[in-house]
Amino acid sequence: MPASFRTLATLCLFLLTLAPLAPASAQDTASDAPHALRFNWTRDGIITGAAGALWISSETVFKDNLAPAQCRWCDRAPDGTDTLNRLDRWGRGIAGTTEASRKRADTWSNIIGFAGLPLGLLGAQYAAGRATGASGEYFAQDATIMIETAVIASVVNQAVKFTVGRERPFVHVLSDADKGLTAHPTDNNLSFYSGHTNLAFSLAVSAGTVASLRGYKHQGLIWAVGLPLAASVGLLRMGADKHYLSDVLTGAVIGSAFGVAVPLLLHGRTDAAAPSSSRASSLSLNPSIGRQMVGVSGAF
Repeated sequence: MPASFRTLATLCLFLLTLAPLAPASAQDTASDAPHALRFNWTRDGIITGAAGALWISSETVFKDNLAPAQCRWCDRAPDGTDTLNRLDRWGRGIAGTTEASRKRADTWSNIIGFAGLPLGLLGAQYAAGRATGASGEYFAQDATIMIETAVIASVVNQAVKFTVGRERPFVHVLSDADKGLTAHPTDNNLSFYSGHTNLAFSLAVSAGTVASLRGYKHQGLIWAVGLPLAASVGLLRMGADKHYLSDVLTGAVIGSAFGVAVPLLLHGRTDAAAPSSSRASSLSLNPSIGRQMVGVSGAF
Protein backbone atom coordinates (compact mmCIF):
# COMPACT_ATOMS: atom_id res chain seq x y z
CA MET A 1 0.00 0.00 0.00
CA PRO A 2 1.51 3.41 -0.93
CA ALA A 3 2.71 5.48 2.02
CA SER A 4 0.56 8.44 0.97
CA PHE A 5 -2.51 6.18 1.01
CA ARG A 6 -1.76 5.05 4.56
CA THR A 7 -1.18 8.63 5.67
CA LEU A 8 -4.40 9.95 4.17
CA ALA A 9 -6.46 6.99 5.39
CA THR A 10 -5.14 7.50 8.93
CA LEU A 11 -5.95 11.21 8.75
CA CYS A 12 -9.49 10.50 7.56
CA LEU A 13 -10.08 7.99 10.34
CA PHE A 14 -8.78 10.48 12.90
CA LEU A 15 -11.06 13.21 11.60
CA LEU A 16 -14.01 10.85 11.65
CA THR A 17 -13.45 10.15 15.33
CA LEU A 18 -13.80 13.89 15.91
CA ALA A 19 -17.01 14.21 13.88
CA PRO A 20 -19.49 16.03 16.13
CA LEU A 21 -22.67 14.22 17.01
CA ALA A 22 -25.61 16.54 17.51
CA PRO A 23 -26.17 16.82 21.26
CA ALA A 24 -29.66 16.32 22.58
CA SER A 25 -31.30 19.41 23.99
CA ALA A 26 -33.18 19.54 27.27
CA GLN A 27 -36.44 19.35 25.36
CA ASP A 28 -35.25 16.26 23.52
CA THR A 29 -34.33 14.43 26.70
CA ALA A 30 -37.64 15.35 28.26
CA SER A 31 -39.51 13.21 25.76
CA ASP A 32 -38.43 10.04 23.99
CA ALA A 33 -40.97 10.45 21.19
CA PRO A 34 -39.43 11.34 17.82
CA HIS A 35 -40.17 14.79 16.45
CA ALA A 36 -42.39 15.35 13.42
CA LEU A 37 -40.70 17.14 10.51
CA ARG A 38 -42.09 19.36 7.77
CA PHE A 39 -42.83 16.97 4.94
CA ASN A 40 -45.29 16.94 2.06
CA TRP A 41 -45.40 13.92 -0.21
CA THR A 42 -46.57 15.94 -3.21
CA ARG A 43 -44.02 18.73 -2.86
CA ASP A 44 -41.09 16.51 -1.95
CA GLY A 45 -42.06 13.90 -4.52
CA ILE A 46 -42.00 16.54 -7.26
CA ILE A 47 -38.65 17.97 -6.08
CA THR A 48 -37.06 14.54 -5.80
CA GLY A 49 -38.47 13.28 -9.09
CA ALA A 50 -37.52 16.41 -11.05
CA ALA A 51 -33.99 16.57 -9.64
CA GLY A 52 -33.53 12.83 -10.13
CA ALA A 53 -34.69 13.03 -13.74
CA LEU A 54 -32.30 15.93 -14.42
CA TRP A 55 -29.38 14.09 -12.86
CA ILE A 56 -29.99 10.75 -14.59
CA SER A 57 -30.73 12.30 -17.99
CA SER A 58 -27.62 14.50 -17.79
CA GLU A 59 -25.57 11.38 -17.14
CA THR A 60 -27.18 9.08 -19.71
CA VAL A 61 -28.96 11.04 -22.43
CA PHE A 62 -27.38 14.48 -22.68
CA LYS A 63 -23.84 13.80 -21.51
CA ASP A 64 -22.34 13.65 -24.99
CA ASN A 65 -23.69 17.13 -25.71
CA LEU A 66 -23.01 18.69 -22.31
CA ALA A 67 -19.56 17.33 -21.46
CA PRO A 68 -16.68 19.50 -22.73
CA ALA A 69 -14.75 17.85 -25.57
CA GLN A 70 -11.56 19.67 -24.52
CA CYS A 71 -10.38 20.42 -21.00
CA ARG A 72 -10.91 23.93 -19.72
CA TRP A 73 -8.89 23.25 -16.57
CA CYS A 74 -5.94 21.26 -17.90
CA ASP A 75 -3.23 21.78 -15.27
CA ARG A 76 -0.77 22.58 -18.04
CA ALA A 77 0.89 25.78 -19.22
CA PRO A 78 0.47 26.84 -22.89
CA ASP A 79 3.90 25.34 -23.64
CA GLY A 80 2.79 21.96 -22.24
CA THR A 81 4.52 22.24 -18.87
CA ASP A 82 2.77 20.34 -16.10
CA THR A 83 1.37 22.87 -13.57
CA LEU A 84 -0.43 20.46 -11.25
CA ASN A 85 -0.41 21.83 -7.69
CA ARG A 86 1.55 20.15 -4.90
CA LEU A 87 -1.50 18.91 -2.99
CA ASP A 88 -2.92 17.03 -5.96
CA ARG A 89 0.50 15.82 -7.00
CA TRP A 90 0.99 14.32 -3.54
CA GLY A 91 -2.52 12.87 -3.55
CA ARG A 92 -1.86 10.99 -6.77
CA GLY A 93 0.36 8.69 -4.75
CA ILE A 94 -2.87 6.94 -3.73
CA ALA A 95 -3.61 5.91 -7.32
CA GLY A 96 -3.09 2.26 -8.12
CA THR A 97 0.19 1.40 -9.81
CA THR A 98 -1.35 -1.11 -12.21
CA GLU A 99 -4.39 -1.07 -14.47
CA ALA A 100 -5.88 -3.97 -12.52
CA SER A 101 -5.58 -2.17 -9.17
CA ARG A 102 -7.10 1.01 -10.58
CA LYS A 103 -9.97 -0.96 -12.09
CA ARG A 104 -10.52 -2.72 -8.78
CA ALA A 105 -10.68 0.60 -6.92
CA ASP A 106 -13.15 1.93 -9.48
CA THR A 107 -15.38 -1.12 -9.08
CA TRP A 108 -15.38 -0.93 -5.29
CA SER A 109 -16.13 2.80 -5.33
CA ASN A 110 -19.28 2.00 -7.31
CA ILE A 111 -20.25 -0.93 -5.08
CA ILE A 112 -19.83 1.03 -1.86
CA GLY A 113 -21.12 4.35 -3.18
CA PHE A 114 -24.26 3.08 -4.89
CA ALA A 115 -25.08 -0.02 -2.82
CA GLY A 116 -23.15 -0.51 0.42
CA LEU A 117 -23.43 3.05 1.72
CA PRO A 118 -27.15 3.61 0.94
CA LEU A 119 -28.15 0.21 2.32
CA GLY A 120 -26.00 0.65 5.42
CA LEU A 121 -27.44 4.11 6.09
CA LEU A 122 -31.02 2.97 5.59
CA GLY A 123 -30.45 0.07 7.97
CA ALA A 124 -28.89 2.33 10.61
CA GLN A 125 -31.66 4.92 10.14
CA TYR A 126 -34.34 2.28 10.56
CA ALA A 127 -32.68 0.84 13.66
CA ALA A 128 -32.24 4.26 15.29
CA GLY A 129 -35.81 5.21 14.45
CA ARG A 130 -37.32 2.00 15.79
CA ALA A 131 -35.33 2.35 19.02
CA THR A 132 -37.04 5.73 19.50
CA GLY A 133 -40.48 4.47 18.57
CA ALA A 134 -40.64 6.00 15.10
CA SER A 135 -43.35 4.75 12.77
CA GLY A 136 -42.89 3.22 9.35
CA GLU A 137 -44.12 6.48 7.85
CA TYR A 138 -41.29 8.36 9.54
CA PHE A 139 -38.78 5.92 8.06
CA ALA A 140 -40.29 6.41 4.58
CA GLN A 141 -40.01 10.18 5.03
CA ASP A 142 -36.42 9.90 6.24
CA ALA A 143 -35.44 7.79 3.24
CA THR A 144 -37.12 10.26 0.87
CA ILE A 145 -35.31 13.21 2.45
CA MET A 146 -31.99 11.41 2.02
CA ILE A 147 -32.72 10.69 -1.65
CA GLU A 148 -33.99 14.23 -2.20
CA THR A 149 -30.79 15.65 -0.74
CA ALA A 150 -28.60 13.35 -2.82
CA VAL A 151 -30.25 14.11 -6.17
CA ILE A 152 -30.26 17.88 -5.56
CA ALA A 153 -26.56 17.75 -4.66
CA SER A 154 -25.88 15.61 -7.74
CA VAL A 155 -27.63 18.02 -10.12
CA VAL A 156 -25.46 20.86 -8.83
CA ASN A 157 -22.40 18.64 -9.16
CA GLN A 158 -23.20 17.85 -12.79
CA ALA A 159 -23.63 21.54 -13.61
CA VAL A 160 -20.24 22.35 -12.09
CA LYS A 161 -18.52 19.43 -13.84
CA PHE A 162 -19.82 20.40 -17.27
CA THR A 163 -18.89 24.05 -16.69
CA VAL A 164 -15.41 23.63 -15.20
CA GLY A 165 -14.17 20.85 -17.49
CA ARG A 166 -11.18 19.68 -15.44
CA GLU A 167 -9.11 16.93 -16.99
CA ARG A 168 -9.08 13.66 -15.03
CA PRO A 169 -5.76 12.49 -13.55
CA PHE A 170 -5.43 9.38 -15.71
CA VAL A 171 -6.12 11.48 -18.82
CA HIS A 172 -3.69 14.18 -17.74
CA VAL A 173 -0.71 11.84 -18.17
CA LEU A 174 -1.71 10.64 -21.65
CA SER A 175 -0.42 12.06 -24.89
CA ASP A 176 -2.80 14.15 -26.97
CA ALA A 177 -3.12 11.32 -29.45
CA ASP A 178 -4.13 8.82 -26.75
CA LYS A 179 -6.67 11.01 -24.96
CA GLY A 180 -9.31 10.32 -27.57
CA LEU A 181 -8.77 6.55 -27.22
CA THR A 182 -9.98 6.21 -23.63
CA ALA A 183 -12.96 3.96 -22.90
CA HIS A 184 -15.28 6.96 -22.42
CA PRO A 185 -13.86 10.11 -24.04
CA THR A 186 -16.88 12.20 -23.02
CA ASP A 187 -15.91 11.53 -19.40
CA ASN A 188 -12.30 12.69 -19.79
CA ASN A 189 -12.83 16.26 -18.57
CA LEU A 190 -15.25 15.79 -15.66
CA SER A 191 -12.82 15.57 -12.76
CA PHE A 192 -13.96 18.54 -10.66
CA TYR A 193 -15.54 17.84 -8.36
CA SER A 194 -16.00 14.17 -7.41
CA GLY A 195 -19.61 13.12 -7.97
CA HIS A 196 -19.21 9.84 -6.09
CA THR A 197 -17.84 11.63 -3.02
CA ASN A 198 -20.46 14.36 -3.24
CA LEU A 199 -23.23 11.75 -3.38
CA ALA A 200 -21.76 9.70 -0.52
CA PHE A 201 -21.41 12.61 1.88
CA SER A 202 -24.78 14.12 0.98
CA LEU A 203 -26.41 10.80 1.88
CA ALA A 204 -24.41 10.25 5.08
CA VAL A 205 -24.77 13.77 6.45
CA SER A 206 -28.44 14.11 5.52
CA ALA A 207 -29.17 10.82 7.32
CA GLY A 208 -27.37 12.07 10.43
CA THR A 209 -29.03 15.49 10.25
CA VAL A 210 -32.50 13.95 9.92
CA ALA A 211 -31.81 11.65 12.88
CA SER A 212 -30.75 14.68 14.92
CA LEU A 213 -33.89 16.60 13.96
CA ARG A 214 -36.05 13.61 14.86
CA GLY A 215 -34.23 13.17 18.16
CA TYR A 216 -33.50 9.50 17.51
CA LYS A 217 -31.72 7.46 20.13
CA HIS A 218 -28.38 5.97 19.13
CA GLN A 219 -28.06 8.40 16.22
CA GLY A 220 -24.31 8.03 16.58
CA LEU A 221 -24.71 4.69 14.81
CA ILE A 222 -25.73 6.53 11.64
CA TRP A 223 -22.64 8.75 11.70
CA ALA A 224 -20.44 5.75 12.54
CA VAL A 225 -21.73 3.87 9.51
CA GLY A 226 -22.02 6.76 7.06
CA LEU A 227 -18.88 8.84 7.46
CA PRO A 228 -16.24 6.07 7.18
CA LEU A 229 -18.01 4.58 4.15
CA ALA A 230 -18.31 8.01 2.52
CA ALA A 231 -14.62 8.70 3.15
CA SER A 232 -13.71 5.31 1.67
CA VAL A 233 -15.58 6.20 -1.53
CA GLY A 234 -13.44 9.31 -1.95
CA LEU A 235 -10.22 7.37 -1.32
CA LEU A 236 -11.24 4.71 -3.82
CA ARG A 237 -11.97 7.34 -6.48
CA MET A 238 -8.41 8.56 -6.02
CA GLY A 239 -7.14 4.98 -6.04
CA ALA A 240 -8.87 4.52 -9.39
CA ASP A 241 -7.03 7.65 -10.64
CA LYS A 242 -10.38 9.22 -11.52
CA HIS A 243 -10.05 12.25 -9.24
CA TYR A 244 -7.48 14.46 -7.58
CA LEU A 245 -7.42 15.05 -3.84
CA SER A 246 -8.89 18.54 -4.31
CA ASP A 247 -11.79 17.03 -6.28
CA VAL A 248 -12.54 14.62 -3.44
CA LEU A 249 -12.21 17.19 -0.67
CA THR A 250 -14.50 19.59 -2.51
CA GLY A 251 -17.03 16.82 -3.07
CA ALA A 252 -16.97 15.96 0.63
CA VAL A 253 -17.46 19.58 1.71
CA ILE A 254 -20.24 20.42 -0.76
CA GLY A 255 -22.00 17.09 -0.27
CA SER A 256 -21.93 17.64 3.50
CA ALA A 257 -23.27 21.18 3.06
CA PHE A 258 -26.27 19.86 1.13
CA GLY A 259 -26.65 17.11 3.72
CA VAL A 260 -27.18 19.75 6.39
CA ALA A 261 -28.97 22.45 4.39
CA VAL A 262 -31.72 20.44 2.69
CA PRO A 263 -33.10 18.78 5.84
CA LEU A 264 -32.84 22.00 7.87
CA LEU A 265 -34.33 24.34 5.27
CA LEU A 266 -37.03 22.07 3.86
CA HIS A 267 -37.76 19.69 6.73
CA GLY A 268 -37.35 21.40 10.07
CA ARG A 269 -39.32 20.29 13.10
CA THR A 270 -42.98 21.18 12.97
CA ASP A 271 -43.11 21.55 16.75
CA ALA A 272 -40.19 23.99 16.80
CA ALA A 273 -42.48 26.87 15.83
CA ALA A 274 -45.21 25.96 18.31
CA PRO A 275 -44.14 28.25 21.18
CA SER A 276 -43.83 31.30 18.93
CA SER A 277 -47.08 30.57 17.09
CA SER A 278 -49.01 30.45 20.34
CA ARG A 279 -47.76 33.88 21.38
CA ALA A 280 -50.32 36.68 21.08
CA SER A 281 -49.66 39.26 18.36
CA SER A 282 -49.48 42.94 19.27
CA LEU A 283 -48.90 46.22 17.47
CA SER A 284 -48.20 49.66 18.89
CA LEU A 285 -47.78 53.12 17.34
CA ASN A 286 -45.44 55.55 19.08
CA PRO A 287 -45.61 59.14 17.76
CA SER A 288 -42.49 61.24 18.21
CA ILE A 289 -43.28 64.65 19.75
CA GLY A 290 -42.02 67.58 17.70
CA ARG A 291 -41.28 65.51 14.63
CA GLN A 292 -43.43 64.24 11.82
CA MET A 293 -42.52 60.65 12.60
CA VAL A 294 -44.31 57.62 13.95
CA GLY A 295 -42.56 54.57 15.34
CA VAL A 296 -44.09 51.16 14.80
CA SER A 297 -43.28 48.18 16.99
CA GLY A 298 -44.95 44.86 17.51
CA ALA A 299 -44.73 41.14 18.06
CA PHE A 300 -46.20 38.70 15.55
